[in-house]
Amino acid sequence: MDWLLVALQGLVVVGFIALGVRSGGIGLGLWGGVGTLILVFVFGLDPGEPPTSAMLIIIAVISAAAAMQAAGGVDYMVQVASQALRARPKALNFIAPYVSYLLTILTGTSNTFFSIIPVINEVAYANKIRPERALAGSTVANALGITSSPVAAAMATLLPLVEIYDYDLIDVLLITIPASLVGIFAMALVMSRHGTDLEEDEEYKRRVAAGEVQPPAAAADIVLLPYAKRSVAIFLAGVAAICVFGFVEGIRPTVAAEGGGVEPMSVTPLIQMFMLTAAALILVFCHVRAGDIPGTAIFKSGMVAMIALFGIAWMADTFIANNEDAIVQLLGDMAEKWPFMIAVAIFLVAALTTSQSAATRTMVPLGLALGIGAGYMIAMWTAVVGVLFLPANGTQIAAAEADTTGTTSLGKRVVDHSFQLPLQIAWIVTALVGIAIVWIFFGGHTPAPPAPTPTP
Repeated sequence: MDWLLVALQGLVVVGFIALGVRSGGIGLGLWGGVGTLILVFVFGLDPGEPPTSAMLIIIAVISAAAAMQAAGGVDYMVQVASQALRARPKALNFIAPYVSYLLTILTGTSNTFFSIIPVINEVAYANKIRPERALAGSTVANALGITSSPVAAAMATLLPLVEIYDYDLIDVLLITIPASLVGIFAMALVMSRHGTDLEEDEEYKRRVAAGEVQPPAAAADIVLLPYAKRSVAIFLAGVAAICVFGFVEGIRPTVAAEGGGVEPMSVTPLIQMFMLTAAALILVFCHVRAGDIPGTAIFKSGMVAMIALFGIAWMADTFIANNEDAIVQLLGDMAEKWPFMIAVAIFLVAALTTSQSAATRTMVPLGLALGIGAGYMIAMWTAVVGVLFLPANGTQIAAAEADTTGTTSLGKRVVDHSFQLPLQIAWIVTALVGIAIVWIFFGGHTPAPPAPTPTP
């Protein structure tokens, strides 16, 4: 094995990821495509497999979520969340992260968080609570919700990778949701005591003296469209159907098995069917015009995420598939001695790519190839929340901009931002609790994937 050649290919991958991150948005996917071209034409590698199943799930889910947004359903969800935040303002540091987490689970996207940032800031300021505590914690919990959502793009990327090890959607949720709930609580507990109280904060006092701080305007009341609640009911019914069929194999349609006979259909195509059906039902029963769907914020951001996943994941798969033996040999001893290093690697790849889906498609297959059990990989997969390691995420920027008291900061040295402490607490506790759940309730082992059918 020519290690120099592998290293050069690795530098190409890292270099084009860096170009993509610098371009931002859709640029991540476009530069990933260029990197794939270089690996194939210059280094002679066989092109890897694009994450087709994940991309199709993203299309279906984004169609349903965007239809719901066009009908006003997302506004209704935000209205309910706002009422919950105002109900017990003194518990804001704990309630706000869980509300943000739940919104992401229900919609499969972090975009809903933008709408409740002003509410969190307003409630914190009105009750003399240091806004950083609730805003930073909620931003992290919001991103963590992606790993607990049946309709998130990253979940769509993970499922095909672990289904061959007999871990379905319900198994994944039984690991990630309890672990995340504990991780968020630990983070909120620390953040509720983090920093000085608002009225004692030096930067806040300086801004008050300079007349730079104005009480945040009350978040405007949302005017709901006539069929907003109905669209939410249809969307959540689709999510519930996915969970039911994922949990009860016996009610799924049967398909031909590779070795002969029949077996229950995989959850992956079921997600696509139910979400496309939910979108169609919203069109019919909520009087949404099909032409309005592509103009929604959820649709636009979802398509950007899909293209980013396409390019980056394709490039990463091309590199890993052609050099799997060398990579496994290099990392095998490390993974055997310190398996948690895979979680650290997932965290860092997510930070560099700013894409939870791309980090999933890149690192989870590698961990499985190293012999780490699929259950443990699911637990450590929650480290994709590392997308917040650098202060380049839209939710981070929006939260910092909303807080005029100056307590929520993007930092002066890149990594010293307000979101770093809650991020580190949340992902480490969540991953460790997830590992414990797998060890206790899943037997601590992973069945081997099915053997390939012999060729006659």
